[in-house]
Amino acid sequence: MALISTKTILTSLSLFHITLAFFFFTNPETIADQALVYMLGEAMGMPMTTKFNEVWLIHHWGAQAPLRFLFFLVVLATTWFGTPSAPRRPGAGRGIMSRPIAVAGTGSGGAWDGMRNRVVFTLVFVEMLSWFWVWVTLREEARALQAKKRRRNSSGGDRHL
Repeated sequence: MALISTKTILTSLSLFHITLAFFFFTNPETIADQALVYMLGEAMGMPMTTKFNEVWLIHHWGAQAPLRFLFFLVVLATTWFGTPSAPRRPGAGRGIMSRPIAVAGTGSGGAWDGMRNRVVFTLVFVEMLSWFWVWVTLREEARALQAKKRRRNSSGGDRHL
């Protein structure tokens, strides 16, 4: 028997990720100044991090957001259009927008069967909408940052940005 259960490890890891997310959004320098980060970085000869600024955020997530949106759109479409192996209850949730009832045994089976349910569909749908929102907002912020840079350059400010 393991000393620490899988549930405890996953719960701790989730709490660790939530804590990291909080510090990345509120004060990322706190993470960069940690002793463990310093020790591992020095031991491996890694360079110090550059400033955490809005430009880095736009460049990194500007490339990530559309890819993540597309990924979750594909998973959502697979969940929606895929035919589950187990048939639905007759008459349950039947409406004009409902899918046809699957016939038992006609599904493709396999690994995707576990993902064809309401919970996965809802989570992927929310995730897809969130990444689309991030993508659109990042494009707006990038435009605003470029306009600010143009105004600064045209007003005779620092031209070495």
